[in-house]
Amino acid sequence: MALLTVPVLVYKLYAHDILANTTDTSKWKIRMNAVSLAENSAEQFPIQSIRAFFPALNRGEDFVFFDNAAGAQVPQVVLDAINKHLLLNNVQRGGRYAKSQEVDAVIARARASVALLLNARYACEIAFGMNATSFIRLVSLAIGKTLAERNEIIVTDMDHEANIATWLTLENANFIWWKMRDDGNLHVEDLQAIVSPRTRLVACTVTSNALGSIVDVAAAARIAHQAGGEIFLDCVHYGPHGPIDVQAFDCDYLVCSGYKIFSPHMGFLWGRRELLQTLPTFREDFIPDEPPGKIEAGTFIYENVAGMDAAVKYLEVLAMGHGGDAKLNSVKSRRDNILHAMNAIRAYEERLSRELLRVFKKVGATVYGICDSERLHERVPTFCFNLPGVHPARVTETLADAGIGVRDGHMYAPRLMRRLGVAPDSGVVRVSLVHYNTLEEIHRFEHVISHLSHA
Repeated sequence: MALLTVPVLVYKLYAHDILANTTDTSKWKIRMNAVSLAENSAEQFPIQSIRAFFPALNRGEDFVFFDNAAGAQVPQVVLDAINKHLLLNNVQRGGRYAKSQEVDAVIARARASVALLLNARYACEIAFGMNATSFIRLVSLAIGKTLAERNEIIVTDMDHEANIATWLTLENANFIWWKMRDDGNLHVEDLQAIVSPRTRLVACTVTSNALGSIVDVAAAARIAHQAGGEIFLDCVHYGPHGPIDVQAFDCDYLVCSGYKIFSPHMGFLWGRRELLQTLPTFREDFIPDEPPGKIEAGTFIYENVAGMDAAVKYLEVLAMGHGGDAKLNSVKSRRDNILHAMNAIRAYEERLSRELLRVFKKVGATVYGICDSERLHERVPTFCFNLPGVHPARVTETLADAGIGVRDGHMYAPRLMRRLGVAPDSGVVRVSLVHYNTLEEIHRFEHVISHLSHA
């Protein structure tokens, strides 16, 4: 499975044209056929063509973005969508005039796009807001109001603190801990041992924002449901790395953030429609007791929602240049294109993970989490590590001086740090890659930490 390698300018021009006319599928076939004329016989991930989409990667600054877990860069089409809203339609929705109606249309298109990204059954299951944490808090408060005899909530010691502390504030709940094993992942056999007839909800991550470990959430959902409970998934960190499918996950709630999926800062929540309809949430008197309105307290940032819509369409464009059985003589569904792109990203990122593991082994780093090259399918290219005898802050400062951005600290997971035997105040070094990063950038990283490890 490989993307077509095409000349950067041609790829950008046609991709931008497709994004600008996404709803006009009658034009896709013509434009995609034109792109296919530039097909290169080399079966490889077209990294330079992809990097050309991102202005931040093409400013001549020679900076390496290895802190993508704290926020990814955005493609030009996302910037264009944001600017278009602010320049032409920076008004409130719900009015009777054309500009206000266009804001309504932008929100509807974005809701439909995110529903496709998640494989949701209904667009009304998608709620937009400020960030993932606020949605976790909203749902936790609502579920807290429904607790009775079934009042056990299962949380994990591998999650981002946002998906732990929000639940722990519920005074009428009992908490059970699903603990990470020494291999740096959660195992469903351990979940099976702690669910009970009193289990109300399992709250867990899809992928650790610190370790990069991917959890078998479909199996976790099956166990939760067999016990009569529900499952809430934090999908923020997995979002840019692989296909999200709420139907295959069989989850009940899922939260995500745009800023890691090549979009501005914003959050979105998915929930089963029938559950959202009964969820007791705060809403103003004029808001109907129906999703998504009952979940979207206040005004969210419309231009960022427009940017999220464009980010989904950017992923579709990657698939439109895909080879193999997807020859560009027919139009596949938007969801198929998203799946095609995300599967290609997964395959490419596995190469990045493999190369990073080689580097860490060479320099004698302590890698926290999955570090078996035969288990790369269980992780994304996010690694926490420490160099023997070198403070994490010194590592990040040295890399920063070399034009490479990484992060040190507890990664918003102090409980996980303590579980790893690491002091939260010093923590670890985290390097986090996405599909626009390159092997050459890893080699620059290798050069710097090799000198540090031998200093």
